Amino acid sequence: MPATSLRRLLTTCLSLSKPRLSFLIVLTTATAYSLYPVPALLLPSTTASPSLSALTLVFLTSGTALCCASANALNMLLEPKYDAQMSRTRNRPLVRGLISKKGALMFAAAAGASGVGSLWFGVNPTVAFLGGLNIVLYAGIYTPMKRISVLNTWAGAIVGGIPPLMGWAAAAGQSATGSGEWKELLLGEGSVGGWLLAGLLFAWQFPHFNSLSWPIREEYKNAGYRMLVWTNARMNGRVALRYAILCFPICAGLWWFQITDQGFLVTSSIVNAWMVKEAWRFWRKEGHKGSARGLFWASVWHLPVVMVLAMVHKKGLWDGIWKRLNGESEDEDIWLNDEEVQTRDTDGHPLRVVRALTSSGA
Repeated sequence: MPATSLRRLLTTCLSLSKPRLSFLIVLTTATAYSLYPVPALLLPSTTASPSLSALTLVFLTSGTALCCASANALNMLLEPKYDAQMSRTRNRPLVRGLISKKGALMFAAAAGASGVGSLWFGVNPTVAFLGGLNIVLYAGIYTPMKRISVLNTWAGAIVGGIPPLMGWAAAAGQSATGSGEWKELLLGEGSVGGWLLAGLLFAWQFPHFNSLSWPIREEYKNAGYRMLVWTNARMNGRVALRYAILCFPICAGLWWFQITDQGFLVTSSIVNAWMVKEAWRFWRKEGHKGSARGLFWASVWHLPVVMVLAMVHKKGLWDGIWKRLNGESEDEDIWLNDEEVQTRDTDGHPLRVVRALTSSGA
């Protein structure tokens, strides 16, 4: 294949993947993985403490990206006729005839199989199942539902909430004390952080999409998509405001359950307040006078900023970094507690074995 043709094919496949959306999803997955409460981050552990594996992160992010690419390609495969009617989607590869439906299907199948396989063999079966489930939900439920009911936005929000669960379950699988089955990873005692992050992604999508859809509400209507923005414009604003406010208690929950430190409670509240302010204006102005644009850009910045803040404020992160910089071991006390000393007689023969209780309070 000539270099020009190969480059064109790769560019087309990249467009089918919706790279910006896929990047955002991978970011939320990686954030959830990094926030899992273990002392060491992405470093080989020289102590008894568990650490997060950089190799697992590679499989997690690449597998998630491939699953996203598959779901997005299937979404485009099902909607070229309707995509052609909207300014936002009329330049997609299938609309422009840059690839055949058969070619798009082959790409979606290859990406999906590779993605699920990477998650299965490189992470764990639970994460692989969630990745495959998201492909089915996005292409098989959300996409056709857009022409049936306004509840499609809620279905799409569920799809968006699953990637953080994948990241959390990937990290939990490395620290599992039991069999590592899905119940332990998703419903175990330490799973609350994953569900809070999933809830944050679920809530965020309403102010984001409801404001994004407002300028092209007539195009959605003419294309036959059942969107709240044109079926009930007033409720569209209320829903955006309601879920923007919900981000406050969710972020507070991350601090309450000791996923993040107290600083996150403060910094995330500033970002949440900005989005709520814009959502309030969007609701009061019903999308007019630049309120839709204001909320859209607030939501665009909100998610990556909150994700980065959560990682910066991970509970115990800076204590661990400080200890490493000072050459201290995070498990020094454990080693001291477990040290065994043999007392010997004058001939060098052991008399008894005693445990040296050298830590304070022993």
